[in-house]
Amino acid sequence: MRKDSRILVSGRSRVVGPAIHRLLVERGYRGLITGLDGLDQACPGDVARFVQAERPDYIFLTGGMSGGIGLNQRQPAELLRDNLEVTLGWTSAAHRYGVGKLLYLASSCVYPRECPQPMTPDMLMTGPFESTNEAYATAKLAGIALCQSYQSQYGACFLSAIPGDAFGPGDEFDSEDSHVVPALIGKIHRAKVDGERSVELWGTGRAVRGFSYSDDIADACIFLIERYEAAEPINVSSGESVSIAELAEAVREVVGYQGELRFDTTRPDGMPVKTLDTGPLEDMGWRPRVHLREGLTRTYRSYLDQHTNAEAVAGHPSQAERAR
Repeated sequence: MRKDSRILVSGRSRVVGPAIHRLLVERGYRGLITGLDGLDQACPGDVARFVQAERPDYIFLTGGMSGGIGLNQRQPAELLRDNLEVTLGWTSAAHRYGVGKLLYLASSCVYPRECPQPMTPDMLMTGPFESTNEAYATAKLAGIALCQSYQSQYGACFLSAIPGDAFGPGDEFDSEDSHVVPALIGKIHRAKVDGERSVELWGTGRAVRGFSYSDDIADACIFLIERYEAAEPINVSSGESVSIAELAEAVREVVGYQGELRFDTTRPDGMPVKTLDTGPLEDMGWRPRVHLREGLTRTYRSYLDQHTNAEAVAGHPSQAERAR
């Protein structure tokens, strides 16, 4: 990419999309396209008109609606529909108006539930999805297939990356619909502020995940859009894998909570193990920079700042300030 290339970061990601945009600005890219706030990204007609008017050279497609196990269980139709609509709209418009390169960010949910670890792209479609995120995974796998089909039929340089579980500043921390890291930060922080002796967490704690800080995923995406052209999807992850119990303990230490962590084993774990083989990306020369503990610390600081600012606007002392 040239520093004056027309670059668009699209999709609904609250974490990776803003991180990509921020890194591009920091690295001196001057042609970033803005103005997406009022755009209905699930409406192909609106997206097509936007792309026609803005004429991006590159698109980072960070996907549609997403959330944790709770949201996947309650709103599978919305997750499936929104992700399909967002992906169809942007890829169709990118092809129609000659976008030079598009990088689609999928999800590690696309791999089968019972998958050899660490997972590699040749394992896609070799078994059924994890039932708690089947609808979302279906949409994400369709996005990969769509990019491959555009490349096969039209020669379009539409690429796919499969990230590990992303976390970082800007996420939704205080909802049952949150992803695991922000959900843990929100729950454990509130337990600390309220002086609770214990906090209840979902599942057994035994499930294993590979987590990636948002800036690392953003850095890898920029690296790939500049250097990668194959139709084969490529994994993006820090390579750090921990159990949910180990993750919760790390969050407890970062937050400074002294109480007990209790796991509600009647709640689902999701996929038992989900780690990614990042060998091909590493062979290209990319390495992560932010280790899990440092990423959790940065994310918690952003959470405190976010709540301090919001409650200061409301005119009363913030819980975040009292917890510092």
